[in-house]
Amino acid sequence: MAKPPHVALLIETSWAYGRGLLRGVARYMHERGPWSVYLRPQGLGDAVPPWLERWRGDGILARIDNRRMARAVLRTRLPVVDVRNALTDLRLPGIGPDNRMVAELACRHFLDSGLRNFGFGTARRGQNRFLDARCDCFRAMVETAGHRCHVYRPYPIGRRPTWEQEQSRLAQWLQSLPKPIGIMTGDDDQGLQLLDACLRAALRVPDQVAVVSVNNDEHLCGLSNPPLSSIDVNPERIGYEAAAMLDRLMSGRKAPKAIVELPPRGLVVRPSSDVVGVEEPLVADAVRMIRRRAVEPLSVAQLAAALDVSRSTLERRFAAMLGRTPKQEILRVRLSHAQELLVSTDLPLATVAERTGFRSAAHFCEVFHDRMECTPGDYRRRHGPGRFS
Repeated sequence: MAKPPHVALLIETSWAYGRGLLRGVARYMHERGPWSVYLRPQGLGDAVPPWLERWRGDGILARIDNRRMARAVLRTRLPVVDVRNALTDLRLPGIGPDNRMVAELACRHFLDSGLRNFGFGTARRGQNRFLDARCDCFRAMVETAGHRCHVYRPYPIGRRPTWEQEQSRLAQWLQSLPKPIGIMTGDDDQGLQLLDACLRAALRVPDQVAVVSVNNDEHLCGLSNPPLSSIDVNPERIGYEAAAMLDRLMSGRKAPKAIVELPPRGLVVRPSSDVVGVEEPLVADAVRMIRRRAVEPLSVAQLAAALDVSRSTLERRFAAMLGRTPKQEILRVRLSHAQELLVSTDLPLATVAERTGFRSAAHFCEVFHDRMECTPGDYRRRHGPGRFS
């Protein structure tokens, strides 16, 4: 029997993202054959483990967060896959989320909610390539849509503010912004920090400030009041694909020339961003009703009747405020619910269609393909649970 590869996992166990990566690695090992794994509980940014210098193995999966860890990993001269990608000059094979698609989810969510003011709450520039990329992509998309993006600037490098000082500065920035506003943050830590600053500034969330973060750490997202909306970047799939990449490197195959970027699973909407950012009461009421009833057999005529207004008036005001018709909004909400069911369940397509307001599975598949440019089955294979290539 061939000797199993000996692999070191330098991945933090203290954060949900790291634990998601480890679940993906475990899934790969169960499917493709055993590895002898060396893993010790650790946090992101911890000191280099003493055993690494003496360890003799075949490959390493690492979340490299600083120069000390980078030097220690490189000294092993083993195949390495970086699942952090914070240091851009290491030239190690890496894999992570597609930050353009991450930013697009947040931007589209805010635009679809009718918001016209936008911001990004970020850490200091240069500390993490992914956080910088999320900010840059979000800002570019907001500006392409014809709006301004306000970017928070923390204390400069060299200053060591206390938590209270940083929160006071953040609260002052929030108070200075036009309202209502949608703000994206780089990760859930920053999302929690932003919501705390909103509380200190006596700003209502989501009515005045709507917030979307990244990573969908359910424990962190549930700590805030209201709970935090967050983008699920699918760390389990990233861990799976990272393990597959390392397996190829250990067998002598060449590394990819660029960092591999994988699409996020989707946005998990919680109360922090569940806002209707339009001033027209009729349109706001229509949007709220569509969100509640879109998965029912709801027509535009029924919507107008429920709001005690003519269909033509509803359609005219709706298009003026949101740039789309009530029918298009009903369809958008139905497709959003369908996407969520496709990635989070194994329900048959006929059941997904029935639960999301489509009249048949055939109609659902036709509309889905027309709008998403892929079939529901293809979408599920790309994003759904346990369907990794």
